[in-house]
Amino acid sequence: MEDKKTDEHEKSSFWQRRKERLEEDKKAKSWLREWVDALVFAFFAAAILRALIFGSYKIPTPSMEQNLMVGDFLIVSNLTYGPRTPMGICVPFTQWCLPGVKLPSTRIPGFRDVERNDIIVFNVPHEIKPISQKTNYIKRAVAVAGDTLEIRNKVVYINGEEELNHEGLQKHYFLKMNDKVRLSEAKMRSVGAGALQNIPGGNDVFIDYIGGDTYLVNLTKEAVEAIQNWPELDSLWLSMTPEGETDRGYASTRSTYDFAEAFRSQDNFQPVVIPFEGQEIELNNQNWFIYKDLIERYENNRLERKDGKIFINGEETNKYVVQQNYYFAMGDNRDNSEDSRFWGFVPKDHIIGKGFIVWYSHDKGVPRFNRILKLIE
Repeated sequence: MEDKKTDEHEKSSFWQRRKERLEEDKKAKSWLREWVDALVFAFFAAAILRALIFGSYKIPTPSMEQNLMVGDFLIVSNLTYGPRTPMGICVPFTQWCLPGVKLPSTRIPGFRDVERNDIIVFNVPHEIKPISQKTNYIKRAVAVAGDTLEIRNKVVYINGEEELNHEGLQKHYFLKMNDKVRLSEAKMRSVGAGALQNIPGGNDVFIDYIGGDTYLVNLTKEAVEAIQNWPELDSLWLSMTPEGETDRGYASTRSTYDFAEAFRSQDNFQPVVIPFEGQEIELNNQNWFIYKDLIERYENNRLERKDGKIFINGEETNKYVVQQNYYFAMGDNRDNSEDSRFWGFVPKDHIIGKGFIVWYSHDKGVPRFNRILKLIE
């Protein structure tokens, strides 16, 4: 009798222990599943937020210095101009997309259109890739659709008026010192001069000795005014690119882009209207370089020139109606920026968003606390 009770007790204990183990396993699996579910939800929620509301971008080049610095991390508002719907089947937080898959895309209405002098993030037009996989650039929209842009000796004119002098706008100058007076980088930094060359992991270059007491420097308007008061200064003048050539930093660029062939140099542009939706362009053998990429690559037509005649999609014509708005983007660090002066207009469907705030910044690993949470203007 006692043996029977003992057996029953052991069986009861066995099933009790088994039940407890199952409950513990269930709790462990439940805890793990909750974490996995939370992580998956957070991943896709962040991906949706990044695509539709805002994105984070890093400044890799000095083209916008001194307004945006190498090492700045930005929040970019997609809502301002309206977010784009997905253009392909892509892995979130990467630019990898399923090859050959192109989705019909549109732009959800935003708060407003791109305005003159906005700092914009966009997919660089000239790359031969699907739009959303092109490299992200950030520049200033110096001219918008319908504006007439002209550049005379590095001075930009919009609709006949000189552009605003944005704080931090820089250009290259030649600076000649009085006989035997040496120019130091420390002195250039003291007036707020910009770097001529940014050296990753090393010291940036602020002056370039040309010879004969003459240096090449990178200056804002405020720095120019300060230097002009130096008693040791002999003369100061803008560095100009000869007609038909391009800046030494982009020696191969001019032959790469058809757009640049239409202009004397990046420092001198004859007046050109920034294309706008519905505009009828009159094409000729002198201006077809300007619109070649627009017609062929951005609006998917076949443009040919034979025996002095222009053909679009096999039909002879001298007119073309633009299908979307375009913008002219330039870096604030004018002589260290590859921008619309070289590869042309930025199509509206390449626009990602508007620069909003610098959420973090560092200089070669050292935090720039004065730039953290700095609004972008």
